[in-house]
Amino acid sequence: MFAIVDIETTGGHASANSITEIAIYVHDGDRVVRHFKSLVNPQQKIPLYITALTGISNAMVASAPSFEEIASEVYDLLSDNIFIAHSVNFDFSFVRHQLKQSGFDLNVKKLCTVRLSRKVFPGLASYSLGNLCRSLEIPIEDRHRADGDAKATVILFDKLLQHGADEHINVMLKRSSSEQWLPMHLEKKEISQLPSVPGVYYFHNAKGKVIYVGKAINIKKRVSSHFTHNDAAKKRQHFLRHVHKITHTVCANELQALVLESTEIKRLWPKYNDSQKQPAQKYGLYCFEDNRGYMRLAIDKKKKYFPAVYHFNLLHEGQVLLKKMVEEFELDPKLCYVDKNALTTKDLEFLDAPLYYNGKVKTALDQLEKQLPTFAIVDDGLSKEEKLYMLIERGSFWGMGYLDAQAEIKNIDDLKEKIQPYSDNDFIRNSIYSYAAANPSKKILLIN
Repeated sequence: MFAIVDIETTGGHASANSITEIAIYVHDGDRVVRHFKSLVNPQQKIPLYITALTGISNAMVASAPSFEEIASEVYDLLSDNIFIAHSVNFDFSFVRHQLKQSGFDLNVKKLCTVRLSRKVFPGLASYSLGNLCRSLEIPIEDRHRADGDAKATVILFDKLLQHGADEHINVMLKRSSSEQWLPMHLEKKEISQLPSVPGVYYFHNAKGKVIYVGKAINIKKRVSSHFTHNDAAKKRQHFLRHVHKITHTVCANELQALVLESTEIKRLWPKYNDSQKQPAQKYGLYCFEDNRGYMRLAIDKKKKYFPAVYHFNLLHEGQVLLKKMVEEFELDPKLCYVDKNALTTKDLEFLDAPLYYNGKVKTALDQLEKQLPTFAIVDDGLSKEEKLYMLIERGSFWGMGYLDAQAEIKNIDDLKEKIQPYSDNDFIRNSIYSYAAANPSKKILLIN
């Protein structure tokens, strides 16, 4: 038995929106044997754009039953039947979510008529319900109303059965099949061709733009996990609606995947990545000589063509470090801009001579340099013939790349010529430090 369902809602995801209308046609494989339809009081305001699309207004649902009042009947119609809808995950997420809120746990198999139509009628320009019905000459009455769209889906389902859909349905309903949980625009081969190795994966929308980047120890398993649970939250529903393609990059290990993921999120700024979107490093510790011959230290915004001694994400971080250097090495606060007041002639009378003072600055910078280690992580590559190198230079991540397993790295400049530079950030740097601490045998010290 099949339950063909269509709903109208107040918005695009179940966790913050509600059903305004529902229609169910119970089909035995030959004909419709039961029919149910009802407006539903969503117990929240219907947005104007939804009313414009569906014609369902707040006044229309004011006297309609709440979902809780019809939940028992809806559950009886759906339980033990195969849940069918056009873009099934959307309808199922709402119905299951609202049934659960009413005390019913719906656990049934699903069948998507979008995916089934692609198999039975391949090569059509569009598989939206409206375009599909036009292509197959299926009449739709009351478009964007639950009963009108559900009735059209019933006719579509009949046509699918008449054109040999049974064999596809049997395969799609198997427990091992991914057809029940894949987003409607994503082909099964997009998942099946993914490797079960560490790496980074990318979700693309219809225009090919990357909308999400993730890392994984097992790419295929991790990607599948995005779609195999019925989360009613907005983020998942957007995935289901907008994921059209998946690409990936294989990595040698989880650490490389972590570094690449962080770099790609900063580079691509994908719409549905929430974490790691903090601003890039914006400040640096700079050293320069003024017209009196004094070496001066300052925290300033990152300069494109002026190398910094050290980088900071936050201005406060740099100020704290500089104040500590001033106190520890008896540097002049005004020469370091810790004291913002202008340097006067009288101040100069109490300053050490430039040569002596600059010696203290150099000592402070040398001590900072010792606290900022330079080392490389050397790990297995993608094959036995290569090794993966990750370089930390003076406390910051410089870059990574693959080298011949027999390559001899004599110094830091030698390594920098052979690997690719990457942007540094706290997340990457701390991850590499943690990995080095846990795997000391894979850490090698380098000299400049």
